[in-house]
Amino acid sequence: MTLILLGINHKTAPIELRERVAIPRESLAGAAVSLTAVEGVSEALILSTCNRVEILTAVETDGADIAGFLHRHFSIEPGQLLPHLYVYRDREAVLHLFRVAASLDSMVVGEPQILGQVKEAYTVAREAGTVAAQLEPLMQSAFAAAKKVRSETEIGSSTVSIASVAVDLAQKIFGSLTGKTVFLVGAGKMSELAARHLIRNGAGRVLVTNRTEERAVKMAAQFEGQTVPQVVPWGEMKMAASQADIVITSTGASQPIFRKEDGQAFLHRRKNRPMFFIDIAVPRDVDPEMNRLEGIFLYDIDDLQSVAAAHLAERAREAADAEALIAAEVERYHAKLRTVNVAPAIVGLQQRAEALRQSELRRVQSRLSGLTAEQAAAVEAMSKALVSKFLHPPMQALKQAAKEGDLARVEAIREAYALDDASTTEMAEGSGRVAAVSETEKAPETEKVGL
Repeated sequence: MTLILLGINHKTAPIELRERVAIPRESLAGAAVSLTAVEGVSEALILSTCNRVEILTAVETDGADIAGFLHRHFSIEPGQLLPHLYVYRDREAVLHLFRVAASLDSMVVGEPQILGQVKEAYTVAREAGTVAAQLEPLMQSAFAAAKKVRSETEIGSSTVSIASVAVDLAQKIFGSLTGKTVFLVGAGKMSELAARHLIRNGAGRVLVTNRTEERAVKMAAQFEGQTVPQVVPWGEMKMAASQADIVITSTGASQPIFRKEDGQAFLHRRKNRPMFFIDIAVPRDVDPEMNRLEGIFLYDIDDLQSVAAAHLAERAREAADAEALIAAEVERYHAKLRTVNVAPAIVGLQQRAEALRQSELRRVQSRLSGLTAEQAAAVEAMSKALVSKFLHPPMQALKQAAKEGDLARVEAIREAYALDDASTTEMAEGSGRVAAVSETEKAPETEKVGL
């Protein structure tokens, strides 16, 4: 079994391409199921955010056409997509996943939203039945590593996120945010975070709209006590937008909802007072042509990266500490995996020894017929104790060889004890195969990946 992670992100592809391959949350489960229908793919998870689309798979053969799935699913020619794709296998895939979950690969290093997005992708895939024995322990280890980075480094010590970066830009445009009206178009979590930052920095009225009015009402309730929020019906969105100084939009629409002619109408109603659009949607909600209008300032998710870069130097030391911690967690994960992968060999050794013990007891059964129940129990206990003591050295040697990744030693022990190939599994590093061992058969002290 091989792990393959394939994707594009803000470092490898412009937003024009990323928005073409973005997958709405409601479509993630179906896409993951379709992916597992690709020959050779046994498990799959898809992460789709404003900055990345990544596919994590467990494959049975290297010939699984995962890139071809992307081309077909999104109707994109290979020549347009391939130059922007990155592919990681086995250990590199594990390292990349851990770094993403810990926000070390984010546009703003240390931002807290990505872990929640990874967990949501996992939940969707798990409910769709596309995450099982291979990806389940991997994802749990990724979450644990990300939590460790948060608790043991200072990478998340200050509030830095795409939302806070957007506030920095707004302050540069308006000077002061005091009394400014904010309009949230789409009831997304990042929009809410941006609005909270704006309010803390002086913004006044908050308008909220969403295609589903219930979600807009729920979002507006989050700001009670901080300001007086107002819910705007979706059909009145464009009329209400002209009242806003700052529009934060993240709807998940497949086409822009604000176009250049809308911007012209806004400026006319506002008597040319400036407007700031923060478009954090992928696909984009605001037509880039609107940026040509004097008095309208439009920043999309890629534009925010220039401001985010200023924070990287401040976090360089924390990021270095986090990278070292993640590297250790990756090694720990593989050590666990290797230990689990020799469990079938240990079980095979135990089963073979037990079969020999039972055979010998049956062979002398006629001679033991005169024993009392107590004496028979003593013989049974003694034979089990002898087998246990005999097995202890090879079992410890197997576990130690697994931790050290010494496949040759594992094979030597397996051959020395004539263990059936069917009862063992390859321990080659990166195979990703996790053996299921029942509690009754599992060797004492054999470590298994925690779920």
